[in-house]
Amino acid sequence: MPVFVEVVLVVAVMLGAFFGVFLLVFLLAMAMLPVEKSLSKVVWELTAPPPPKRKAPAQEGGFKTFSQKQQKSGR
Repeated sequence: MPVFVEVVLVVAVMLGAFFGVFLLVFLLAMAMLPVEKSLSKVVWELTAPPPPKRKAPAQEGGFKTFSQKQQKSGR
């Protein structure tokens, strides 16, 4: 076998092996995507600060008492 053909064959095999490994890693990443998403969601839920609690508005009467307060203050 001529040296030129052997060099071309070795280069082709090396490129094929490189892209084959790249393809396997890509397929592994695609297979692990659902696991990564669920783990990421769990981590974000654990590290997120708790939502602020809403305070109920103080019921100090209504429209009638408001207008009475306004009249007493002289407005």
